[in-house]
Amino acid sequence: MTRPTAGARFLLELQSIDGPRAVYRTTIFVPDAERSSTATLSEDGTVDFVPTGAPGDLDDTLAMFAKLLARGVAKRREDGLPPWPQRLLRWRGPGRGE
Repeated sequence: MTRPTAGARFLLELQSIDGPRAVYRTTIFVPDAERSSTATLSEDGTVDFVPTGAPGDLDDTLAMFAKLLARGVAKRREDGLPPWPQRLLRWRGPGRGE
C-alpha cells in the first residue's frame, strides 16, 4: 500500500467472521508512517476498536468508517451482496476533514 503524500488513508481488511461479528485489521497510512490495530464489528452497528495510537483524530475517523461499515451489513445482505466486504479503503486529505 502506497502511503499518501498528504492526508491519511484508512484501510479495513476482513480477518474473520463469527456469526453476527467480523474482525478487521485496521491500518492508518500517513505520509511518514503507518499504524495498525484491530476492530470487531457487529451487525447491530457497534464497534470494539483498539486505537492505533495515530496522532490527532485519525483513530476517531477510522472508528467512524468501521461503524458505517457495520451499520451497512443488513442492507448489503438484503441487496444480495456479501455482508462483510473483504476490504474498505478511504482517504482523507486537505479540505476533507484531514
